[in-house]
Amino acid sequence: MKKLLLSALIAITLFPACTPGNHQQSPAGNKKVLVYSATRGYRHESIPDGIAAIKTLGATNHWDVVSSEDTALFSDNKISGYDAIVFLSTTGTVLSNEGEKALQDYVHAGGGIVGVHAATDCEYNWPWYNRMMGAWFESHPEQQVATLKKTTEVHPSTAMLPAEWSRKDEWYNFKNFNDQVKVVLLLDETSYKGGKMNGYHPAAWYHQFEGGKIFYTTLGHTKESYSEPLFLQHLEAGIRSVLK
Repeated sequence: MKKLLLSALIAITLFPACTPGNHQQSPAGNKKVLVYSATRGYRHESIPDGIAAIKTLGATNHWDVVSSEDTALFSDNKISGYDAIVFLSTTGTVLSNEGEKALQDYVHAGGGIVGVHAATDCEYNWPWYNRMMGAWFESHPEQQVATLKKTTEVHPSTAMLPAEWSRKDEWYNFKNFNDQVKVVLLLDETSYKGGKMNGYHPAAWYHQFEGGKIFYTTLGHTKESYSEPLFLQHLEAGIRSVLK
């Protein structure tokens, strides 16, 4: 009887029961991705579609994807555990002074940042963010079909794309462009109306910045983008490229 009780005790200790209230740890090796979509300006209707799409990508890639608009997450002990942070069409001032410091610390520690579409329409009073993300939004014409062209810069986010790619989206004109970034997609300003960047119009780029890895794409305004296979592959590879 004593041997049976001892065996039972060992089994309970090594293999505790999984009750519905128990917190189940993520499988070893899973990457953690935070999708941050807070807005203090224009709010894109496509944000829920973007979150859902990234969660689907997460299920395929074994990423633990958390979506939030809680600025309190941006403290050292709350964002440091993420392998990438996606700024999904964030607008306006979405970080406190403490949050700014935490984001800087995260990048300096080797963190990965992905900016999608309106992530450049954000934090206009913070020059560090401008340099990190690569540009600030200035204006855009009406949504229309335009042609994107791959550059000679080799990057996973464009490996699956044709040399010229025509699609409909909202095409941003930029200001305060950081010419230290490595541009992987250019907009052909002759293919649409409203381009204001004198023929050299970056649309997606990446760079190493103060220890961190950054990727940005201006694509992703429309709801339809998040069911478009090529765009999703572009976004997926962009996220992969910055993971710790």
